[in-house]
Amino acid sequence: MAIQVRATQQSISARVMSGLQNNLTKMGRLQEQLSSGKLITRPSDSPTGTVSAMQLRSEIRSAEQYARNADDGLGWLSTLDVTLTGSLDQVRRARDLTLQGMSSGAGASAESRAALRVEVENIRESLIQLGNTKYLNRPVFGGITAGDHAYEADGTFRDGPVGEVRRTVGDGTSVRVDLDGPAAFGADDADDQLFAVLESIAGNLDDDPTALGDDLVHLDTAIARLQEVLSGVGAGYNRVEQMRHNADNRVLTLKGQLSDVEDIDLPQTIMDVKLQETAYQAALAATARVIQPSLMDYLR
Repeated sequence: MAIQVRATQQSISARVMSGLQNNLTKMGRLQEQLSSGKLITRPSDSPTGTVSAMQLRSEIRSAEQYARNADDGLGWLSTLDVTLTGSLDQVRRARDLTLQGMSSGAGASAESRAALRVEVENIRESLIQLGNTKYLNRPVFGGITAGDHAYEADGTFRDGPVGEVRRTVGDGTSVRVDLDGPAAFGADDADDQLFAVLESIAGNLDDDPTALGDDLVHLDTAIARLQEVLSGVGAGYNRVEQMRHNADNRVLTLKGQLSDVEDIDLPQTIMDVKLQETAYQAALAATARVIQPSLMDYLR
């Protein structure tokens, strides 16, 4: 004997309302995605997608920090490049003046040798000022010093540890972006310390022009050292600039991957919203025919 199950009006209404509510929930979720432009607005929307998005955002922040570090490093290296280039120009001028003094010798007038001496002294003072060049109020030839200068007025390097200023521009990649003064201008106790050589040249122009030959040898050594460190600064600049480009490209790649995880497909989402609205309207129409509002409509 078959068991007959009677479907009451109340059970029909409950099922219909449950179906309509599900349609409304789906339509609400689609409209939320459409308005926000995001597939994931809360972790429950996609736990695995949420984890991927968090990892991608962390990598984006790291790459952006590398790019900022590289920009700062380029500022240091650009300042060094300009300063060393200017220093070389002035040292070459001092070499020309030394050659003039050697050519004139002791037979030159005191006035002409005094004029050469004054210009060499001015070059020396200008180079000491260049040795105290700053970037963001820190001397670029002073290492990690907390002071505001790298060289004293007499041309001697300041006391204290030198240290290095470094910038992390990539995963496991740290680049030095400063230059300690003795590496560029020579150690204080060396015969080819640039400021000491220029001081000697200025003195010999007045007192002993025959000693200018030794000064010229030391000056050429100082020029070669400046050219070498300038080449190293240029190589460092190119490396940091390349790392900055790599970081920028990495940020763009990661943002594209994050968009794939989080962002909606706009045309597809619009179509889904329209389909869901059509389904909801159809469900309402069907419900209106199944559930009559009164007993008279049911008996009609």
